[in-house]
Amino acid sequence: MNLRIAGMGWVTPLGRDIDPVWDRLIRGEEATAQPISDPITDKTYCAFRIPTEALKDLPPHPRLRRASAISRFAAAAGLDALAEARSTIGGIDVERMALVFAVSNGGVVYTKRFYHSVVESGAQSASPLLFPETVFNAPASHLAAILGIAGASYTLVGDGAVGALAIKMASDLLDNEAFDFCLVVGAEEADWLLCDAYHKWRLLKREPPIEPFHEPPRGMILSEGAGAVLLAREGTVQIDAIDAGGNFSERRKANEIVRRILHGLADEGACIIASANGTFVDLAERAAIEKELPKAIVYGPKPALGESVGASAVWQIIVAAEALRTKRLPQMLRAGGQVGLSFLAVDGGSWSKAIVLSCGLNQQVAGLRLSI
Repeated sequence: MNLRIAGMGWVTPLGRDIDPVWDRLIRGEEATAQPISDPITDKTYCAFRIPTEALKDLPPHPRLRRASAISRFAAAAGLDALAEARSTIGGIDVERMALVFAVSNGGVVYTKRFYHSVVESGAQSASPLLFPETVFNAPASHLAAILGIAGASYTLVGDGAVGALAIKMASDLLDNEAFDFCLVVGAEEADWLLCDAYHKWRLLKREPPIEPFHEPPRGMILSEGAGAVLLAREGTVQIDAIDAGGNFSERRKANEIVRRILHGLADEGACIIASANGTFVDLAERAAIEKELPKAIVYGPKPALGESVGASAVWQIIVAAEALRTKRLPQMLRAGGQVGLSFLAVDGGSWSKAIVLSCGLNQQVAGLRLSI
C-alpha cells in the first residue's frame, strides 16, 4: 500500500492551524465548554464550540454565504489541507482528485429550523433556502464546488469511526488510475438537540470535564469542528494498514472487535491514539491495549477537544501524524489513576509508527496504522 498524507487541516475548539493547536495540546490545554440551551425547555448542556476567530479568514464564496456551520468547518479544514499539500508536494490537479466526506449527525441546526417551521406553520412555510442544508452530503457538495471537483464525491454516514472508514474508501479510490489524490474530510456541528439525545442515551454528561478510562464511565461532552487529510502517493507520513473493523450489536461485544483490530495492527514500536471519550468505549480500548500492547504510550485527544463524532477519527489521524512528525505526545488528561496503561507526556519519543483506534458510540469500530 503506497498511501501517504500530503496535507492536513483542522478546525477545533482550540483553534484552526495544525501547529498552534498541536502546541496547545502539548502544553496540556483543553477547550472551554460553553453552555448550550433551547427555548423550548430549561434543560441546559455544555459543548465545546468553535471560536469565531477560527473562521475569520475563510475566503468568501457564494456557496458559503448561507451555508450551515458544518459546511463552513469542512470548507476551512479542506482548504487548509490542500494548501499544506501544495506547499509540500507541489501542484495538485483537482481533475484527478476525489472527495470523501465523513459525517454522523449532519447539519442538525438547519434541519431543526426547517422542520420547526413546517410543524409550526405547515408545509407551505418550508424554506427552500434551508432544505439543501438538511441533507448529509451538503458540506461535500459545497466543498467540491469551491475546489472545482466535478468527478467523484462521496459522503459516508456513520458514528465516531466513520473517519477511519472514509480513509479506507479513499484507499480504494486511489487504486483507480484515474485518481492521484483524495481529500478526506470529517465534520460535525453541535446543537442542543444532539446534546439532549446523547444525554437520554446515557452517553453524555451535562458538564465537563471528560474523564477517560474511569470505571464506571462518567460520560462525554460533544464538540464541533472538522478535520481533513489529503491522501496521495507522496508525503512524509505513510498509512501502512487500514482495518475496516466491524459492527457490534451489544456494547460488551465492542471489546472483542477492538482487540481483534489492535491485534492485526500491533507493532511494539508504536504509540496508540485512542478514541476514549468517557463512555463504554474506554473500557473496550483499555482491555484491548492491556492484552495486545500493554507497554505502549497511549494518548487520546477527546478529553481536550471533546467528542466531535464525524470529525473525531480524522482528528485522531492528524494527532497520530503529528506524533510521528514531532516525536512528541501530550499527557492524557484526567485519565483514571488505576488503569494500568501508560499516559506519560513524551518529548523525543522513539516510535516510528502510530496506531489509531476508533470505536464509535453506535456500533462501528475501525483502526489504522501510520508510519514515518
